[in-house]
Amino acid sequence: MQLGEKAGLKPSVPLRDVFGDALLALARENPQVVVLDGDLGNSTKAEKVRFEFPERFFNIGIAESNLVGVGAGLAACDLIPFIVSFSSFLLCNAYDQIRLSIAISNINAKVVGSHGGITLGKDGPTQMGIEDFALVGGFPTFAILVPSDPASMHKAVRAAAEHEGPVFLRSSRIAMPHIYPMDDCPFAIGKASVVRDGGDVAIVGSGMMVAAGLDAAAMLAADGIDARVIDLHTIRPMDVETLVTAARDTGALVCAEEHLLHGGMGSNVARVIAEYHAVPMRFVGLADTYVESADPADLLVKYHLTADDIVTAARAAVDAKR
Repeated sequence: MQLGEKAGLKPSVPLRDVFGDALLALARENPQVVVLDGDLGNSTKAEKVRFEFPERFFNIGIAESNLVGVGAGLAACDLIPFIVSFSSFLLCNAYDQIRLSIAISNINAKVVGSHGGITLGKDGPTQMGIEDFALVGGFPTFAILVPSDPASMHKAVRAAAEHEGPVFLRSSRIAMPHIYPMDDCPFAIGKASVVRDGGDVAIVGSGMMVAAGLDAAAMLAADGIDARVIDLHTIRPMDVETLVTAARDTGALVCAEEHLLHGGMGSNVARVIAEYHAVPMRFVGLADTYVESADPADLLVKYHLTADDIVTAARAAVDAKR
């Protein structure tokens, strides 16, 4: 079954291709936008800018620390740099440089972590960004954006450029189905989107897990459980009001993410819910483990990141409030 099929969502192209198109569209409109590449432009699709604006595209090579340093320098010159590589390479190889040159300086640079999560599949665990939310979460000045479909990716790229200050934007290798119309996506930094209403349980998802959450909601509806689905596309700043409202209205929450449970989106949501309106919660994500090389669909099943797993978690959360 394809992602989004149960919910009746239309399929799309890989999100990395959408990112490349969105970045090129932004570059055409804003001459301040420059792109810094870690010799992976053909994989991240940032190279689409190079074909049209070679003078604004800089391939720094497989040298992530230098990549970040050059990007920070260009930001200091009033340009808007998009620093693009695999999420795992940028955050694991250049964490100190991001912290010193961008986060502490609160400089206007945009860090794009491509190939987030486990769905890059056969490339294996060395290239899977499964800890990126936790690592960027250690930078208090960063906004953290996780688009869930093509329309939200276009809006996220534009919002990142317009936001004054550091931004981390996660991209993905796989295709994510259309959740929003391309010309009508209500994306705003710090404001979650309620993509399905419901009163029995709230499913809070990020990235591909929003479509999986909509699939799960369709499956739960067949059993008489009415699930609200929230697209938490901004992990920081977090939309506390929407989350607390969901907790009050439904009395049960499920958080679903393509990330380690420890330090991920769900743990941050739990902190908010525990403080403002505690309700039963369940979590869908990676346990304390790395993931082997395999087909993405097989990995999602093995590591319990499917709509079926969200359904199981939602039923448990609903049962716990009775």
